[in-house]
Amino acid sequence: MQTKCTLCEHTETIDKHSFKAKRLRNKRISLYLCDACDERITKRTNERIETGNFKLFKCKNNKSILQ
Repeated sequence: MQTKCTLCEHTETIDKHSFKAKRLRNKRISLYLCDACDERITKRTNERIETGNFKLFKCKNNKSILQ
């Protein structure tokens, strides 16, 4: 399955039977991030959490936004 990263527009091929491919097919609103962008965002988010100035807002039904 051909996918394009939302941030860097890098095109990758992923296995069509993988969990990510299934999620992209069934939930069209889901965004695909390549491994490099995903690692970069995770690293920077963790750095902001460590500073203490990062607040994670929760939905009304007590589910986290970042699922």
